[in-house]
Amino acid sequence: MNPIRKQRLFALIAILIGSLLATWLITSALSENMNLFYSPTEIKVANLDDEMLVRAGGMVKEGSIIRDTGSLNVTFTVTDYQNELIIKYEGILPDLFDENAGVVVRGNLNTDGTFTAIEVLAKHDENYMPPEVAEMLIEEK
Repeated sequence: MNPIRKQRLFALIAILIGSLLATWLITSALSENMNLFYSPTEIKVANLDDEMLVRAGGMVKEGSIIRDTGSLNVTFTVTDYQNELIIKYEGILPDLFDENAGVVVRGNLNTDGTFTAIEVLAKHDENYMPPEVAEMLIEEK
């Protein structure tokens, strides 16, 4: 085989392998960073992996907020008015976090059915509710 053709063939193969590798890396990075949104009812029926990072949302149930006095640990219940989900969180909660308020949490579902949150987002004002939560509540009523 001609040396110039051999060089072109090797260059073509290297470009093809590099393109496939780049496509695979981009696809795997995007799938790892995808956060799916679930309501408490959807979480009960979904088969979620313990390591899968998801967002859950609903309304904070009245009387469910339990704060640990010696640490920043907080346990509360999120409801979609059909099912409830117990959330465990360690950290500072947003100023607008309160009972009967809309909330979205990001974290992992544990094997015991509780949800360990790594981030808690609360509503902005009296009229604001995350779009996913508003749509879910409209569909379920």
